[in-house]
Amino acid sequence: MIATDVCIIGAGPAGAAAALQLQQLNIPCVVVDKAVFPRDKICGDGLSGKVLTALNRIDKSIGDRLCRFPAKEGSWGVTFSAPSRDSLDIAYQPDYNSHTKSGIPAGFVCKRIDFDNFLVEEMKRCAGIQLFQGQAVDKYSLQHDGYLLSSADGSFSVKAKLVIVANGAHSSFTKETANIHMEPQHYCAGIRAYYKGVTGLSPDGFIELHFLRSLLPGYFWIFPLPNGEANVGISILSSVVRKRKMNLKKMLQEVIANDLVMKKRFKNATVVSAIEGFGLPLGSKRRVLSGDRFMLTGDAAYLIDPFTGEGIGNALYSGRIAAQQSAACLKANNFSAAVMKAYDDEVYRILGPELRLSTRLQRLANNTWLFNFLMKTAMRNKQLRELMSCMFYEIDLRKKLAQPSFYVKMLLNR
Repeated sequence: MIATDVCIIGAGPAGAAAALQLQQLNIPCVVVDKAVFPRDKICGDGLSGKVLTALNRIDKSIGDRLCRFPAKEGSWGVTFSAPSRDSLDIAYQPDYNSHTKSGIPAGFVCKRIDFDNFLVEEMKRCAGIQLFQGQAVDKYSLQHDGYLLSSADGSFSVKAKLVIVANGAHSSFTKETANIHMEPQHYCAGIRAYYKGVTGLSPDGFIELHFLRSLLPGYFWIFPLPNGEANVGISILSSVVRKRKMNLKKMLQEVIANDLVMKKRFKNATVVSAIEGFGLPLGSKRRVLSGDRFMLTGDAAYLIDPFTGEGIGNALYSGRIAAQQSAACLKANNFSAAVMKAYDDEVYRILGPELRLSTRLQRLANNTWLFNFLMKTAMRNKQLRELMSCMFYEIDLRKKLAQPSFYVKMLLNR
């Protein structure tokens, strides 16, 4: 049996961020993942400006290495397309100008098989991180002095004072111990494929979210990748998919074949992967993310942005916060649920304002007329564009929303 202060279940972005931050705090940890890396993860592959910001805050050298990492495409922002076909570019940096841009893009698009493996390689650099790949954790037993974690047959076991849960949307710990279950109105169904030869991609690598009438309150996306590829997919609320009995694979193919705009852009494109589905646990509802000796992070904590589908940045932020809370608990030798609540408070203090804003935008997208109106307003309102930009970058959205002057400027710039 392995003994450790902190065991992290899952080596994806949330788990890696927690481990790498613990390394900076000189706290050894054990990381366990059932997969062997590199492994694929079905996802949109978008790395918003929050990703580089989070990595730089853990260790600037990690951010620098990501910037030099070849298996990615630079991205300066997001293009939103309304049902009316009005489009709006929202930069990852509020001061972005396509004519004067220079330096390193704030965001990237990178296949998860590559990005997650990049993070695993970063963990391998750290002497204080014990990484176990290809090892499932199936049993969780809370004892008086910590959690006993083990494989189904008991051949592998870890005793930890504290557990950071980072094993994704289908985490059994989230369901069985934290008692958080999938709710269709707070969950999205997604489908993804890789295409080559899609035309009309942004020269600045802007990712595209198209809110087509047939998909509302969901959207069709195109994310440009290196080597002429693009990540293409659809995301729709699971409650809507169930109610309308939607076949997302068929809908993806119909949009590409029949939509007046898309069929031109995909005229000579070829699909170079299987069309695969996945689930997105949304942060459109506040949940209890911790308890005695545990914290949930990333997708296991249901922290995906309800409007944009942003998940990786939020996972990194939550992993880093979990590591900081771990340090506080170890110092105080107190791992009670009451003390752990500070983790929940910090996650929602930092991510809560944008999750609430995104939840409102998601609901607004269900009303075609209102969504079209919002897009037209944002096209001529600098303050509203800056607000949306804050959702993807390091600017503190909480402070902006708390300033009365911000709303005055928004009204004056209609």
